[in-house]
Amino acid sequence: MNWGETLRTGLEGVRSHRLRSALTMLGIMIGIAAVILTVGFGEGASTQIQAQINSLGTNLLIISPLGGNLTTTDVSALQSKAAAPDISVVAPEAQTGQTLDNGTTSWGTSVVGTTPDWLQVRDRTMDVGTFLTPADEKNAADVTVLGPTTATKLFGHSDPLGQSVTINGLPLEVIGVLTSAGSSGTSNEDDEALVPLSTLEEQIGGASRGTVTTIYAEATSPGSLSGAYQEANTLLLNIHGDSAANPDFTINSQQSLLSTASTVNKTLTELLAGIAAISLLVGGIGVMNIMLVSVTERVREIGLRKALGATPRVIRRQFLVEASLLGLVGGVLGAAVGLIGAAFVLPHLISNAVAVSPTATLGAIAVAVIIGLVFGVYPAGRAARLAPIDALRTE
Repeated sequence: MNWGETLRTGLEGVRSHRLRSALTMLGIMIGIAAVILTVGFGEGASTQIQAQINSLGTNLLIISPLGGNLTTTDVSALQSKAAAPDISVVAPEAQTGQTLDNGTTSWGTSVVGTTPDWLQVRDRTMDVGTFLTPADEKNAADVTVLGPTTATKLFGHSDPLGQSVTINGLPLEVIGVLTSAGSSGTSNEDDEALVPLSTLEEQIGGASRGTVTTIYAEATSPGSLSGAYQEANTLLLNIHGDSAANPDFTINSQQSLLSTASTVNKTLTELLAGIAAISLLVGGIGVMNIMLVSVTERVREIGLRKALGATPRVIRRQFLVEASLLGLVGGVLGAAVGLIGAAFVLPHLISNAVAVSPTATLGAIAVAVIIGLVFGVYPAGRAARLAPIDALRTE
């Protein structure tokens, strides 16, 4: 029996028990679809996380308090070119939650007090209008720059420039709207109102005078990021009187944030992939089950083939072809379901991006075929070992 006849016989074996074959392929289909969706979710999340971290700014150090406080004194020290030559720009942030009012419209958001260098250090751009100026910071000006989401919530589709919003009883003129940057972690970078740090401290309130929640420091170049880190760490340790083993602040770079986020995402993806692999195992057991039943039902057929000269190798090959066909068809259907889910269904149900990976798709189909072969080996071997005379005598 040549390969063409073997393939035709395998197809006939699968088609002769359509319902049973369909249920067996369903297990493989679910497993393959789960694998593709899991890998797509993991790759999409990794891409989104990397884009979000990169959107914070280039060559960026993020300094946060750890059991202590960051102050404007820290900011001034980091801005010293003599003490920190590898740091080019520094921008502090002090945040407080407030309700913004525009006539009859109100919207709760994060009010960020900062300095003019914030725009550069955070690598943001203006959609319309202008950003905060040194004069605004010096004079504690009654001005604000809105994120695009905040502007839409307060003004709808009308032009917000020149209009007024009230924060904690203080009228502020809207002088600009930021370009959209999306979400970053648990915060929405598009939903915020920026004001001069002096305005937040002196007129709005909600933040302790001279205290900031975060300091962003941009290195002069990618190659000087390590030097900027050492300079910032040394300066802050000296100012705070901390020991190197027990500082009351943390300094994170984009690389460390990305590495941590990627590690967590990889662990989650591997966990989900393990769960999906269980589905594939169940599908493989289904293949073995149907092939064992097929061997039992076709004992006389096997005996007749062997009596007519079919060798054990031919019999084994026939059943392995049937098993691999079940795996192949189940894999292709599972890949189709996974691709449709990743491209059209999940994006409408969850906020995270789902990537479509051709490599994962082809690999999943190959795995499905391998599963069919592996779990078909025992039934095929059992069929090949049947003695012709015993098989022909079986009722």
